[in-house]
Amino acid sequence: MSGSVTSLLKPSGEKPKMDLGSKGKVALVAAASRGLGRAVAEELAAEGAALVLCSRNAETINKTAREIAEATGADVLALPCDVSKTDDVIGLVQSGIEKFGRIDILVTNAGGPPAGKFESFSQDQWEAATRLTLFSAIELTRQVLPGMKERRWGRILNITSIAVKQPVDNLILSNSLRAAVTGFARTLANEVATFGVTVNNIMPGYTRTERVEELSRMMAEKEGITPEDFIARWEKEIPMRRLGEPREFAALAAFLVSERASYITGTSIPVDGGWIRALM
Repeated sequence: MSGSVTSLLKPSGEKPKMDLGSKGKVALVAAASRGLGRAVAEELAAEGAALVLCSRNAETINKTAREIAEATGADVLALPCDVSKTDDVIGLVQSGIEKFGRIDILVTNAGGPPAGKFESFSQDQWEAATRLTLFSAIELTRQVLPGMKERRWGRILNITSIAVKQPVDNLILSNSLRAAVTGFARTLANEVATFGVTVNNIMPGYTRTERVEELSRMMAEKEGITPEDFIARWEKEIPMRRLGEPREFAALAAFLVSERASYITGTSIPVDGGWIRALM
């Protein structure tokens, strides 16, 4: 029957994919060995992009790169890099350009700063968190932006947090610094729009990643309950009554850095199951 579900499937039984125009692009995804960074890298590889991936642990990022390359056939360059260190970032971008000739897509990402209240953190801890969360996004952007402007095409996507719109208790470092990334990105978006470069932020909610599991264990231990009970408390706050999955987050990320999203810039979009209560 015309228009039936069967007629919309490929012979293999898979649903046809929308062509996002990412085939042949080169994407740098930071902190990509696990969690959201890895999910985004996998999605972009499936769309046909070549990848430059990094994390602080060489063994872990090399393993991730092999697995993505074997699953998708993507050309993947994996390098150890501490994104809080300027020299590491410069070396990462230069290595990517040496291999692929350019960086078309940048996805900034970093492990989250430690949890805690204001009085539990020293000035040194604030400075370390600033280097990790804010300066890493700035320096990665600084290194790739000139080439994007010269080619008059580029996509910059910052992985921030729902805490930007609705602060999360006990995460003062993350709440403060991810908001700073958002201000940086929103301002930059206006500066580079005429060069065909878009700058957006994507705000993950409670998603089933190693980071969220670590937070749940830490918070549960403080309260004398199980991690499962603590996660259930989060789920009660989410209209969908469940944690998100990394692949659900990665689907939006892949669209925002694609050719199809050429008129979307300066935005911050949540992937949170409805957790944020704001109207806008």
